Amino acid sequence: MKKIFVVGLGPGELSQTTGRALDALRESQVIAGYTVYVDLIKDQFADKELISTAMKKEADRCNLAVDQAVLGKTVSMVCSGDAGVYGMAGLMYEILHARDLEQDIEIEVIPGITAACSGAAVLGAPLIHDFTVISLSDLLTPWELIEKRLECAAVGDFAICLYNPSSVKRHDYLQKACDILLKHRAAENVAGYVQNIGREGEVGVVMDLKTLRDTKVDMFTTVFIGNSQTKNFHGKMVTPRGYREVQEKVDE
Repeated sequence: MKKIFVVGLGPGELSQTTGRALDALRESQVIAGYTVYVDLIKDQFADKELISTAMKKEADRCNLAVDQAVLGKTVSMVCSGDAGVYGMAGLMYEILHARDLEQDIEIEVIPGITAACSGAAVLGAPLIHDFTVISLSDLLTPWELIEKRLECAAVGDFAICLYNPSSVKRHDYLQKACDILLKHRAAENVAGYVQNIGREGEVGVVMDLKTLRDTKVDMFTTVFIGNSQTKNFHGKMVTPRGYREVQEKVDE
């Protein structure tokens, strides 16, 4: 049966890409993806046919990949992080369904390390307890709905991971998000961010929510806001899980 892999590459360096993902890329004759992600791996897979498109051309990219699979080629559609978390897996299924090719082409989703996990590891352990992931990009989701999700996450005292926190056109969206959270969280609530996760120039910073509000970030940044119990242990974010024996020892 004809095959399309939808591959999560992880943070960026191939050392943080899973073995199964690398196997899928080796098995493929064609590798497709957003130009930035294809450029990350093109030197290691120079023998493959490479297809790339710009941002906002996701549907075109998927259709090009399907066209190659129809010709009998094994194709890998690559994404950063995990293919099923703000990745291309869902759209690939939708397009295959729309083109009535589900019986002819098999899709296999290969998971990768998403920014919530890789960024959390840089900062310490901010997501040990219940957490939520919210994208601040309103390209595909109305800002009013994003506001509602932020409000609910804040009221529920979830640790929060924010994707796509800012861009040239959305330079104040992180500030807006923090203003919503500050209605339900203390100004000293522990927060932080990581830039360029797993790539050259990686930087992780822990601060409080009030300081985060006025911090400039970009699209290569992932933001973390702890819950009300999250601690700053010498520059590391740690959200307690509530292990009773630890608290009992502290109380002795």
